[in-house]
Order: sequence, then structure tokens, then C-alpha cells
Amino acid sequence: MTQLTLALTPSLCPLQSHDAQFGMLNTIGDLSRPAKRVIAMGNDVILSVLATWAAYCMYFESWYRPHGVEWWIFLLAPAIEVSLITALGLYRAIFRYMGLHTLLMTARAVLISAVLLVGILHWQFWYQIPRSLGILQPLIFLLLVSASRVVGRLWLLGGGGNRDVSRRLSRLLIYGAGTVGVQTAAALAFSRQFKLLGFIDEDPAKVGQTINGVTVFSPTEVPHLVEQRCITDILLAIPNASRDRRSQIIRELRTLPVHTRTLPGLSDLASGKVTLQDFRELDVDDLLWRDAVKPQDSVCRVTQTDRSILVTGAGGSIGSELCRQILQDKPRRLVLLDHSEFALYALHHELNAVCQASGQRLELVPVLASVTDRSRLDRVLQTRQPDTIYHAAAYKHVPMVECNPAISILNNVFGTLNVAQAAQAAGVQRLVLVSTDKAVRPTNIMGASKRMAELILQALAAQAGPGATCLGMVRFGNVLGSSGSVIPLFRSQLAHGGPLTLTHPQVTRYFMTIPEAVQLVLQAGDMAQGGEVFVLEMGQPVKIIDLAYRLVQLSGLQVRDDTHPEGDIEIRFIGLRPGEKLYEELLIGNDPSPTLHPRIMKAHEEFIPWDILQGHLAHLEQAANADDLPAMTQVLQTCVSGFHPSPS
Repeated sequence: MTQLTLALTPSLCPLQSHDAQFGMLNTIGDLSRPAKRVIAMGNDVILSVLATWAAYCMYFESWYRPHGVEWWIFLLAPAIEVSLITALGLYRAIFRYMGLHTLLMTARAVLISAVLLVGILHWQFWYQIPRSLGILQPLIFLLLVSASRVVGRLWLLGGGGNRDVSRRLSRLLIYGAGTVGVQTAAALAFSRQFKLLGFIDEDPAKVGQTINGVTVFSPTEVPHLVEQRCITDILLAIPNASRDRRSQIIRELRTLPVHTRTLPGLSDLASGKVTLQDFRELDVDDLLWRDAVKPQDSVCRVTQTDRSILVTGAGGSIGSELCRQILQDKPRRLVLLDHSEFALYALHHELNAVCQASGQRLELVPVLASVTDRSRLDRVLQTRQPDTIYHAAAYKHVPMVECNPAISILNNVFGTLNVAQAAQAAGVQRLVLVSTDKAVRPTNIMGASKRMAELILQALAAQAGPGATCLGMVRFGNVLGSSGSVIPLFRSQLAHGGPLTLTHPQVTRYFMTIPEAVQLVLQAGDMAQGGEVFVLEMGQPVKIIDLAYRLVQLSGLQVRDDTHPEGDIEIRFIGLRPGEKLYEELLIGNDPSPTLHPRIMKAHEEFIPWDILQGHLAHLEQAANADDLPAMTQVLQTCVSGFHPSPS
């Protein structure tokens, strides 16, 4: 892959830090806080004396040397002014974070000192000392002390007090000179992490202008700026940019050795205030470099408004996003069912906060339960009476399922059977199963168990009469950012300096973001008439190694390989895991039928009639309860077309 490789040497990156220049300042920066306060007080005493002498000179319009009683003012003014500044607690302020409030308090102290000084001069009748000195001296002192505070703050923020900090500062460009970009620059004013060196903006009217002393550059100048100014970070402050434009910008920045981050969207910045905590890594969907899949208006959504909805596996990646999107339809009741206490708590807390913030009134019910507990499911469905169930509960991490096949079959296969039969018994109108592309000609227990779950719903739908529960299935590939996804693993490995571990250089997967997948699940489920297997068109498959390269490069680093042995991050191949395939498929048969949505197809999959499937399920359950892997495998091979388990 083409990369712009820069040698960040001192000759290319003059950071303007010289030992002789900063030696004394570093010593001051290392002192304790009480010692720094003493130095600040001493500085103000000197400035007060200097202001008194300057006031004499200005009054007499010449270089003036005081005589006799005139020297008293040189003792009186510093004593009053420093005492008042101390009394107001201004020496306890941290100069690095000094703002307008501190300057106003300083002005207040000086104003009070001016009143006291004028009063004392009139009271003592020191005719040799001009009364106007009581006004002139405090004004000069205020200018000098304010200037000293500003200079000290700039020195501290600029890293002058610490050469090492100066060298560690991230050198930043903000992409976007609009309101959000300017707010971001303001948030950086007190940061010791970033040094802002410029804005980037596409508006020709802004290019060449300055914002608070920081120049606005054209996007065409970015490579030159990165090289000449040793830029380490670029922050995308363009929350209202289209996905196409964001993707184009990210592609252009990919070849530069900079860490690219972003700010959230406009809805997340509604408070109008940007903080450093808003800085985040690029969204996983930015790594796809394609447009997000939009909902189709031609597909008539079955509205969830004023209905009771139940989601199994609600605390998982897909289940939680299902709940978020269903919440937008304003259901009457949303039942969150999960066997993980923490996941259920976190989701319930999140959704409850959303409802309170929006004023939405609904019954939000967290249910701690397992889909393997049929009696518990029956009680929940009879009590909560859901109109629709989205069944997302499943064990789906392939290596983990390979290590725990029996419990995974009990959960994925018989949990689905429990949910389907409980739904039929309770008169639920619609049940939608969230399936996976790994169910197609599987090489692992997880994929085979999900195909068995599909077969159960197909068989039950085929024998169901009019008015029975509508059973539908939606099959799709990997979702970026889900639990067990490769992206969180790569981010964790990247944070620890690598290596990024891949199983094989040719591993290829279909990818979709979680929100994209969920909105298609909702639309496909609404099209179900009973027994259909809907397949999401996932776009072009992506090589995992390409994702790894993109993630490394957008982090401002370089992959270490034969071409670039000096790179930062190694990519290491560890071999295919048990049950893992190089390529995934979405269809068992051929010629899927189109639907009203161009990204949703209806597969024509063969299935086993219920009266035959029942016998296979009885043998599979017996084998799973006995933890008999050969017997489980034999049943799965009999029922699941194309199942060829990979050798352990």
C-alpha cells in the first residue's frame, strides 16, 4: 500500500526548545506550590515598586529620583497591594488556568488599594508626595501585574516550563473552521495534550484568515503542513458533513502519518459546548468507506407505536440496538430479556435516561431470564403479552462455542424452540429470528446451531394454521463493533503497541454496521408472511487484513512489514481457529427473490418437516445434555445441509 513516509528528525521538526533558554524556567516549574506562591508575591512586590517609580517619572515627566519622605510610598504601595491580593486568595489560583475571573479579581484588589492609598496620602499630609500618585501608581501596577499573569500563563501552557512536556505535545490540525472547530480550539486552550497549529477548511473565504491567532489552511496544503510542522494528529470537526464527504476526507488522510480522530454528530453536540472528552476514534463505519444503507420508504414498516415489544438477548450488540431503534417508534411497552445482569442493567439505565430526557412515556421492563427456561418464558409472555418478539439471544463467538458445544446448542437451538413455542402458546403476532451467514454450509457448531434454529422456525411455520404466530428469519454477516468483533480486538492490540493478530491473510467477511443491520432486520421482519428466510445484501466482502491496515494508518502509525521494516505495528498471522472459514456465504440455494428493499433478498431454502425434525431434536437434546460431541455432530450433519465440521 502506498504510504507517505516521513522521517521526523529535528531538522524537519524544529520544536523550538533549547536547554539554555529553558533551564531556569524548568527549575521554577519543578518547585513546590508554596515556593511558587512566594515567587509570585516577590514578583508583585518588584512590580509594585517599579509601578511607583514609573508613576513618579510620568508625573514629573522626567527620570525622577525620590528624596526623603517620598521613599515611604515605595514601602506603602507594595504592602497594601500584595496584602489585598493575598487576602482575596489570588495567590492560590493556578496561573496555568487563569482566566477572566482572576483578572477581574486582581483589578478589584488594585481598585481597593488605590482607594486606601489615596486616603493615606491625604491623611498623612505628605506634601512632597503628589496625591495623584495614589491613582497613577495602581493603574500602572494593574497593567504590569496583568501582563505578568498572561505571560506566565502562556509560558506554562506552551510547555516552556517543561521541555519534555513540550516534546510530548500532540501537534494538531482541526479539520473544519466552523463553529464546532472554533469551540474545539477553545477547549484546547487549557490542554497540555495538544498544540493547535492550524485549521483546515474548504471555504476559500476562510483560507488565509486567522482565528484567535491560528491560521486557516486549504485541504490541499495538509500534506505539506504534516511534513513541515510535524503534525501528529488531525481532528475532524465537521459533524454536519455527509457520509460521502467524510469518507473522501478519511481516504485522503489515510496516507499521512497522523492520528485521525473525530467529534460526534450535531445531535451529540447539542449542548453547544465541546470538551476534550468528545474526541473519539473514527467510527467503525468510517472503515467501510461506503455509504450507509438507508431505510426504504417503499417498505411499509409495521409501526411499533402503542404496541408491546419483547427483545431477547437485549443486552447484546444487536439486541441493544434493536431496543434503541424500536424506542423511536414509541411502543407502549418494551420488554428487555437477557440472562446477563450487568448487560441488562446497563441497557435499562441507558434507555430509561433517553425516555426521561425526551419525555417519552412507556413501560420499560427489564427481565432477567434465560431462553432455555421454558416455564419462565411462558410466564413472561403471558404477563407482558408482547405483540412482536425479536429473538437475538444466542452464543455466537465461534471459538467459544467450539469449546462449549453442548451449552451452545441448548441455548441457540432449544432456546429458539422455547421462544417459538412460547410465542405460539401466548398468541404473539410476530416472531423474528436474528440469524447469521455462518448458518450457510457451516464448518463450526455455532453456524450449525443457528441453521437448526432456522429449520425449527421454518418447520413450525409450515404446519401453522391461519392466524398463528408469523415466524420470520433474517440472516446477515458480521457487524462492525459488535461483541466478539475484530475491530474492538484490533483497537485493544493497537493501544498496547501491537501486534495485530489475524488468523489468515485471505480471510474475507461481509461487514455492516450495527445500526444498518438492525434497521434492515426491522424492515425484513415486517415483510415476513411466515417461514421466510430473509438475507441482507451486505455489499462487497472485505479482507480482514485491509481493515487492519486502515485502522493502523488512521491511528497515525505504519504497519511493519517487509516493505517497511521500520514501521510501528506488526501484523501477525496465527492460523485459522477451530471452525473458522476463509470465506462466508449468505445463501444455501440459488436465485433468491427480490423484495421491496434492494438490500433485502428472500432465500429459497429447503427445510425438514416438523414431524421428522422433532425426532432429530430429541436426539440432539439428549446428546447435548450428555455432553456427547460425536452424537451432537452426527445429528447436526444429518439435519444441516453442507455441515462439515473442521478438524480440531
